[in-house]
Amino acid sequence: MPFRDGNAGFSLTLKRNCSISPAGLAGVFVALALVVVAIGAGFAAVGAWLVMPFAGLEVLLLGAAYFMYARRAADYERIVLESGRLTVEVGEARKIFRYELEARRARVCLQEEHVVLRGAQGELELGRHLDALTRARFAAELQRRLQT
Repeated sequence: MPFRDGNAGFSLTLKRNCSISPAGLAGVFVALALVVVAIGAGFAAVGAWLVMPFAGLEVLLLGAAYFMYARRAADYERIVLESGRLTVEVGEARKIFRYELEARRARVCLQEEHVVLRGAQGELELGRHLDALTRARFAAELQRRLQT
């Protein structure tokens, strides 16, 4: 979890740990779809034509699973502390939400599944893409940065 420090302030981007890129997953999907259709076509060629609709259904369900994964693969949380303002940008399923808080009034609370950032306007959950140890380090570092 690298931090940027210096005169420019503090900036951190939290992202999911994706083992394969959406483009790589698209390649895997195409390869699997071709294999499924080829097997179905082989069975259809010897007279078992009812296999093809099931092969098509399998490719359709595989495509739906790929789409659901790809929608969330690029989710992120960007935290920027600069000039006494804390800006949090949350990207979820191609929607971007932006929150601004006064750094002096913001408080960090570590909970079991996430870090809660409390400000004058309400609460914001952060760190949902982090494991427990990294989430605790993140909460401690953010609290330390907010206090200075």
